[in-house]
Amino acid sequence: MKDLISTAIQHRKLIISDDTNAFRLFDAEGDGAPDVVVDSYDGHWVVSRRLGGCPAWLHGAGAKSLWLKLLEQGEKSAPMLIEGEAPAMPLLVIENGVTFEIDLMAGYSQGIFLDQRLNRRQVAELARAGGGGTLLNTFAYTCGFSTVAAVAGATTTSIDLSRNYLDWGRRNFAANGCDPSEHHFVRGDVQEWLRQFARKGRKFDGVVLDPPTFSRVKGGKGVFRVEKDFASLVELAARVCADDGWILCCTNHRGLEPWRFESMVGAGLLAAGRRAPELESAEMPPEFSGEPYLKSLWVRF
Repeated sequence: MKDLISTAIQHRKLIISDDTNAFRLFDAEGDGAPDVVVDSYDGHWVVSRRLGGCPAWLHGAGAKSLWLKLLEQGEKSAPMLIEGEAPAMPLLVIENGVTFEIDLMAGYSQGIFLDQRLNRRQVAELARAGGGGTLLNTFAYTCGFSTVAAVAGATTTSIDLSRNYLDWGRRNFAANGCDPSEHHFVRGDVQEWLRQFARKGRKFDGVVLDPPTFSRVKGGKGVFRVEKDFASLVELAARVCADDGWILCCTNHRGLEPWRFESMVGAGLLAAGRRAPELESAEMPPEFSGEPYLKSLWVRF
């Protein structure tokens, strides 16, 4: 089994650029061992499993430190240090030359969704090509998309329900020499803010829609479910997107077929009275060799 991780390491050396040190190191079935996922953050490995402990073949395999995160019924426990020494926190990593703060002891996520690396790079490229422009990042979490856009010269607005995550986003900005005070961090419900922006006639050059599969709406107003609510979310986003702008639509809902997701995006655009020449599907980063669960569609007007 040691050969599995050795092979994965060698493969990543071929496909991961020198300006990136945070990536999926081992991807379950795609690398030959179901139920074993390893994410590497500057050489510190977080192992995610649903059953059992850390596989013996990962011990002494080259990690600076080894952490185990157990996944039970969709819940993620905080990683436990099982080998090596914990780095000074926060840990700073780089992705495509941009710095992000990582917390190896966080339960939900370590601070950046590694499967969105190529989409973040594309957002940065669009910002540079447009001379900066404006970005609206909804369900922003720690503001990864906003950070890369700001580094590329954009003025960003990030919306999230969590003040803690927005503060984390501000630290990501600062880590890259971007002044957070020159950008907007908005705490609240995304759909309410989209409606408010539309009423005020605000437009954005780019909009990122990457909602959780399921979330409770603040104030006891029900729940958001991707499979029933994504079309209405696209409609709201289309109403605040510039005439020649773009929308990035994403979901990691494993049970939602790509064709159905595309039809939902199309329905939302139709409801908003907007038409896009085409919907462009984006692939996951190459080290995600297992199930292609992340579905991404670029809407370009």
